[in-house]
Amino acid sequence: MSTTVGRPHAASTIGVDVGGTKVLAVRLSADGQVEASSTRPMPGRDAEEHRLEQVVAAAARDVYDVPGPAAIGLSLAGLVDAARGRYLFGAHLPWRDAPVRERLARRTGLPVVVDNDANCAAYAEVLAGAARGARSALLVTIGTGIGGALVLDGRVVRGARGLAGEFGHMQVVPDGLACECGLRGCWEQYCSGRALERLARVALGRHLDGPQVTALARGGDEVARQAFSSVGTWLGVGVAGLVSAFDPEVVVVGGGVAAEDDLLLQPARAALRDSLQGTAYRAVPPLLAARLGPVAGAVGAALLARDATG
Repeated sequence: MSTTVGRPHAASTIGVDVGGTKVLAVRLSADGQVEASSTRPMPGRDAEEHRLEQVVAAAARDVYDVPGPAAIGLSLAGLVDAARGRYLFGAHLPWRDAPVRERLARRTGLPVVVDNDANCAAYAEVLAGAARGARSALLVTIGTGIGGALVLDGRVVRGARGLAGEFGHMQVVPDGLACECGLRGCWEQYCSGRALERLARVALGRHLDGPQVTALARGGDEVARQAFSSVGTWLGVGVAGLVSAFDPEVVVVGGGVAAEDDLLLQPARAALRDSLQGTAYRAVPPLLAARLGPVAGAVGAALLARDATG
């Protein structure tokens, strides 16, 4: 992959994106090019915290260069206190109010910057992706769950305590499906990689992972295509509520599932138009796939680390 992002810098930086199923690391060169990447599987959900930290540190080492990077950026799904470098809570990771910046810095010997994964992805997309040039943008990331970020006047909005953008845990179905966060009826229970897998499993009677469901849908399997259509429709319904609240110029959808434009984003665009008020009298913002794709979170983390330490 060759993607140039942002301004030149004195040294390379590393970005590590920790999701529900994998740990993705990239190295960003001094001139802003992604020049190496590595993926490692996540430990099981019941893994101890130190095991996850070992995997994250190992992923960063996979993309080390010589004489070495200047800093590491860590992109995490869930509630992140970026100012203190602490991971507070997430439905898919074992850390709870954990000083992850301090721990990773101790393991690697490098300065570490920590932020929410959607904030990282939004930072990358605003600098060099689908939202480049927009003064206001919404980013929705679809992976194991849903993350999100809001950009206003060219800056990521973090909220009073740095926890803004947890769109996936808006309740869309009262007393709906149980969510790993402890609530019920959260948006990500109906619109996420896991929702896609659950729909296919229920309909087909066997477990399939996301790539397998995608392959079936690409091959014309009607059940798999209906699963994508359902997730895409829920995506459009949820985005319509966010558009009503924030009126962005553009909505960018990131994460691995978002790469399936015709399977996912086409039904989402239709549902967005159907669910948004006053479409005869207002512009419906374009719903676009993230240009940096699944590496946006890791790239944004590397950029944040670069700009924080430069």
